[in-house]
Amino acid sequence: MMSKDPVQVYCRLRPMQSLTDVSCMTVESDRTVVITPPGSAANFRTNKEIKTTFSHVFKSDVTQREIFETVALPLVENLINGRNGLLFTYGVTGSGKTYTMTGDPQDAGIMPRCLDVIFNTIANYQTKKFVFKPDKLNSFDVQSQTDAMLERQFHAGLLQRARFDKHHKADSDGDSKPMVAHKRNESQSLTVEVDNAYAIFVTYVEIYNNSVYDLLDEDFIRTKTLQSKIVREDGNKNMYVHAVTEIEVKSAEEAFELFQRGQWKRHVEYTTLNAESSRSHSVFTIRLVQAPLDSEGEQVMQAKQVVCVSQLSLVDLAGSERTNRTKNTGQRLREAGNINNSLMTLRSCLEILRENQNQGTNKIVPYRDSKLTHLFKNYFDGEGQVRMIVCVNPRADDYDETIVFMKFAEMTQEVHITRPTSVKLDLGFTPGRRQANKIFKEARSKLEKEGRPEAADLNIDLGLVYSLGGSFPQLEMTTSDNDQIIQSLIQYLEQRINKHNILRTDLQKKQDDFRWTLMSIEQENVNLKIEAASLKAANIQEKRKISALEGHVCKSEKQIDDLLRKLNSTNERIQILEQEVGLLLISTACAYSCVCLHATLI
Repeated sequence: MMSKDPVQVYCRLRPMQSLTDVSCMTVESDRTVVITPPGSAANFRTNKEIKTTFSHVFKSDVTQREIFETVALPLVENLINGRNGLLFTYGVTGSGKTYTMTGDPQDAGIMPRCLDVIFNTIANYQTKKFVFKPDKLNSFDVQSQTDAMLERQFHAGLLQRARFDKHHKADSDGDSKPMVAHKRNESQSLTVEVDNAYAIFVTYVEIYNNSVYDLLDEDFIRTKTLQSKIVREDGNKNMYVHAVTEIEVKSAEEAFELFQRGQWKRHVEYTTLNAESSRSHSVFTIRLVQAPLDSEGEQVMQAKQVVCVSQLSLVDLAGSERTNRTKNTGQRLREAGNINNSLMTLRSCLEILRENQNQGTNKIVPYRDSKLTHLFKNYFDGEGQVRMIVCVNPRADDYDETIVFMKFAEMTQEVHITRPTSVKLDLGFTPGRRQANKIFKEARSKLEKEGRPEAADLNIDLGLVYSLGGSFPQLEMTTSDNDQIIQSLIQYLEQRINKHNILRTDLQKKQDDFRWTLMSIEQENVNLKIEAASLKAANIQEKRKISALEGHVCKSEKQIDDLLRKLNSTNERIQILEQEVGLLLISTACAYSCVCLHATLI
């Protein structure tokens, strides 16, 4: 059975504004406030003290940081982990709701501190802009790097043109409004899945006179009016504002600037009780989109089913007012009526939810009676974590309004909301692949710089860890209403099926790659065998030629030996003949000398 948690309600007491003011409240403990009805109260019956108990009571000297860490930081942690959260500030006009939510430039409230922690946490893991793109159906698509780059270039041109127009407009009519710089208030960060890629989108809407308006609508600059939006249900039964402007932001400063732009368009007016009374409910939603990197830890996976979208909605409710105190008339009176009606509808919805849960009834909860309750229907009927800060002015003069709010806020804690579960899909990829890919690239780059070009062909493949996840959820049935158990089982099985399909696809890809590698090796082996046979035949022919040549060489060497012997014999005969010729010449010369001598003597 799916676990449920009560709505956590916190009480914050505003400091007394005047030394002459009388307090009707005493903080008895860190969870209990004692309220003493003043004699001037309209509902005064007896001076009996009333005790109200909350998740925590913050005294008037509490710091903004302490409230953030106690109330909002757990919601931010849930957001990082893929779970939804909702935080209301609730109370009468002038009780400090807006200050608690936004603070001032000197001491930031919950919203700026949430942004600080979120961006501190994902600072090193954000995608470039437009990798994630809203699909207009309350979800997101993942674009390729090329498409994202083209869209960045397109929007850069639009932004440059808008800045040019704004500059000239400011020079011509002096209509520019100064921006309050966002001062970093939180330096802490949370644990994050380092193998995921992250992006932050923000929306800012107000619910005014029971109509929803987009405070970030760019058409407002041109038309000076805001168009009413409708609330729809997406494919996952989640409520959202249709066609709302979702803007991707890359820093807390950028998000805070958008918030301030929206603030200029909010309906804020002077009333008797508050110099700047919010005439509408404002909803600032931070949406965290995350998707795992591929098996190599480099590119964001583009499969839509692996994208996890979680959101934290920060709601600054307009203050309830009594006409006999505010003296409102005309438009202010109509606004106050709509504010009170929407808050009464919220109260009615929560009371019926409590009755259905405690008594097992099945009454219809009137979410559609108000845009406020309709927008957050999926939190109360579905799952998420809901927290409320009831801001209280302890003055005795405000007792009549305050006691109603505090009793309702105390009752709200009896409503139980299904504990949020992460919608992240574990793909079984090897943990730490982002860092491994970074180290691998650095090593490859180092090898290339050392003059080893073959390093460019090296590839990393970390692969998958093949696992379908944990055990089945608890299926114990304690009531006849098994819808939540069935939904939990369906969600769990769908995640297992998706993971199984992803693992099967990865296995099929690896099998195809391995088969292709085997075929390539086999083809190469056949080619090498053919080449080896050809070389072997050529080798045999060469050997035969060598043998024939060796025979010719031996024959030639024999012939040479014979010729050498003949040459030696001939040389010896020549020497003998030369000797004989020499002797013959000597003999001839001697005979000629004798003849000549004889002739002379005669």
